[in-house]
Amino acid sequence: MSLFLFLTVVQGIIAFFLVVIVLMQRSEGGGLGIGSGGSPGGLMSARGAADFLTRTTKWLAVAFVVLAIVLAAVAVGATSGREIDDTLDRTVAPATDPLTGQSSAPADAAAPAAVSSQAAPAPAPSDDPLAGVQ
Repeated sequence: MSLFLFLTVVQGIIAFFLVVIVLMQRSEGGGLGIGSGGSPGGLMSARGAADFLTRTTKWLAVAFVVLAIVLAAVAVGATSGREIDDTLDRTVAPATDPLTGQSSAPADAAAPAAVSSQAAPAPAPSDDPLAGVQ
């Protein structure tokens, strides 16, 4: 898992530099659109800067895509679904009646139903127009 973390950090660094390099370019292709003044015979001419930024953008984009494919392959290898995960807690809490606040679950499901002297309450009318349709 540490390889995945390392590659993710490298991917983030490459993405950062890719954004910075793209933002430094001018839309006309002049290169270093940050207002590069100075003489054309200086350290880097406008054309040289544009070529450098274009090549750097290309190689950073290639590295970004290749690293994304490698990260996908490492993630699949790290999270193989060979075993079943049964760690989920599947116990169901008894539902409570919102009107009375009492639990609607029977006290003992194994015991036979006792005959009650009280009649069961009538069901509340339903808002469903298709409730009686079979």
